[in-house]
This record gives sequence, structure tokens and C-alpha cells, in this order.
Amino acid sequence: MATRVCRAWPIVFLALGLTQAQAPAVRAEVRIKDIAQFEGVRENQLVGYGLVVGLAGTGDSLRNSPFTQRSIEGMLERLGVGNLTDEQMRTQNTAAVMVTAMLPPFARRGSTIDVVVSSLGDASSLRGGTLIVTPLTGADGEVYAVSQGPIAVAGYAAQGANASIVEGVPTVARIENGATVENEIDFKINDMNSIRIALRTPDFTTAERIEQVINNRLGGGATALDSGTIEVRPTDKTDIPGLLAEIEGLRVQPDAIAKVVIDARSGTIVIGADVRIAEVAVSQGGLTVIVKEEIEVSQPEPISIGNTVVVPQTEVTVQEQEAQFSILEGDVSLQRLVDGLNAIGVSASQTISILQAIKAAGALHADLEII
Repeated sequence: MATRVCRAWPIVFLALGLTQAQAPAVRAEVRIKDIAQFEGVRENQLVGYGLVVGLAGTGDSLRNSPFTQRSIEGMLERLGVGNLTDEQMRTQNTAAVMVTAMLPPFARRGSTIDVVVSSLGDASSLRGGTLIVTPLTGADGEVYAVSQGPIAVAGYAAQGANASIVEGVPTVARIENGATVENEIDFKINDMNSIRIALRTPDFTTAERIEQVINNRLGGGATALDSGTIEVRPTDKTDIPGLLAEIEGLRVQPDAIAKVVIDARSGTIVIGADVRIAEVAVSQGGLTVIVKEEIEVSQPEPISIGNTVVVPQTEVTVQEQEAQFSILEGDVSLQRLVDGLNAIGVSASQTISILQAIKAAGALHADLEII
């Protein structure tokens, strides 16, 4: 027996008015380093193409991955093994991969970084493989690191004659400290004439507060250029790293726009503290449709001519509930908004519909973002 339940929730809103705004919610102060970063102090992306060998028959099939065959031929030729025909190249223990890494700021020659190895062909698993020497280049085409070593795969894949199972992603692996930095990025922090602080979330109010905090500590020199950039011109340039350490430890109270974020797939709703709505009346009713399906089998009598027939039996029931009206008072705070929605007794999916309808009516004073 199969049962299907369909619910229709009619939502009706009526904007009634808007009252005086309440006092803004008090936010905790945070360090500047947690909401901003210094311009020029950043990571750089590295990428390379290489081969993983030593796989237990789970590598690329050379027929479907011709680039893997060409790479194997080139590698063996450089190692002194050449003149191999296509019939002789039947290995299934090699996979072509892309190697990616992040070069941290101020990385010096000889330091190590982590790399991610991702299959490029049709290999089923990289478990047990070893990455062969792979140069990693930056956006300018220069080689900044070289990677090599045994890889670690978090996922696994197992396959039998009639069944298979895959857990995680066995075609993506990591090598901890798998690349050695061979070239440094030429960046001298003590040669900087000015320091620029870039906010991760641009906001004019936050930028102005950071400017005031820095000027109060250093006695001036900070200027907010825009909503996301604050420029600091130090008077003493002998110890720029010490100045950066002092600035990033200063605490400021960040500001943000009122926002409601909805994840419709999981039913998650995040409401910011500054979210306000005008006074509205919410009507939440319920119409439940239950569909039951039963399968009956009609068979012919013994020693008779006939066919077995499957006869579906369907039963449809409609249950209607009376609508409930609840008034959410004007310009309510986050707590009162949540209490009002809970008082109606709505679920997460119904709350999403209510918030969308309030926004459409112009009564939700916040950005509504659906992800």
C-alpha cells in the first residue's frame, strides 16, 4: 500500500502599520583580523599536471584517456625507455591527475605545503598510488613548488560481479606537506609606503569604526577610502610587521545589513538580529489530501483459460482545517518575530513561505536571500 499526502497552505497577509524603531541589538566587539585582511598579504593558487602510479588496476584506461598514454610515453622516454608500441602500453596502474595547492604569504624556499590530487581521466580510485614529480606553477607561468609522494584517499570504492559500493570520493586525494617551495614571491612588507585593510564584508559603518579605532590607538594616519578599504600611513616605517600585529589585534564593533537567509533544500532559516517587519496579520490554514493506493491481483480459476490481471484500488480523502489568524505586532524584534511564528504552529517549510510572502508585501525590512 502506498500513501501520498499533499498539503496546501493558503497564506494571507495584511499590512496594518509601522511603529517607531526599537533600539538596535548590541553586538560583541571582534578583532580586526577576524573581519579584514591586509592588502598584499594573501595566498596564491598553484596548479600542475602529473601522473599517479602504483594503482591496483584502478587507473585510467588508455583507450579512453589518450593523454595518459602520451604522458606515460613522455615520462618513460625521459627515463631512457622508448620505442613502445600501443600494444605494449596496456597498463591500468597509472592515472593522470591535476595537482592544486595554495602558496601561503611569505612562504620561503624549502618550506612545505599541502596539495590536492584530482583524477583527470576515468580512473576509479587513486587509493594506494604515488604522485610522480610534478611542478606547480602560478598564474604567471613560473614554477613555485614541486610535489611528489604517496597520496591519502578518504573515500573508497569496492565492486563485485553484481554489486558495487562507493563511499566518499576515491578519485580525489591529499598529500600532507606534499610540495616543497622552490621559488619565493618577491614582496617586502617593510618597503610599503601605506597599509591597506580590506574588509571581507564591505560596509561603510564598519569601515568608519575601524578608522576611528586605529586613529585613537595610533594618534591618526588612518582613512576610510570606501566601504571595503581603510588606508593607514605609518609615521614610523622601521617596524611595519609590529604595526600590523598591533592593528589586527584592535577590537571593533562590526555592522551589517539586516538579512534573512533561507536554505529551501534543508529547511534552514537564519534571521539576523536587525530584522524588522511591519505589523501584519497572518492566516495559516491547512488542506490535507491523502491518497491511498492498494494493488489487487485477479487470477483465473484453476484449470481454466485466462490471464492474471493487476487491479489498482485508489482511495482519496480530503481533510480541511480551519484557518488560524495571528497578528505580528509592528516593527517586532527577532525574538518576538520567532515567538509569533511559533505561536501559529508552522513548520520550517511554511515559515519560508510566510517570510517570502511578507517580503512580497513590503513588510519585511531586510534582505531575503535564498540559497
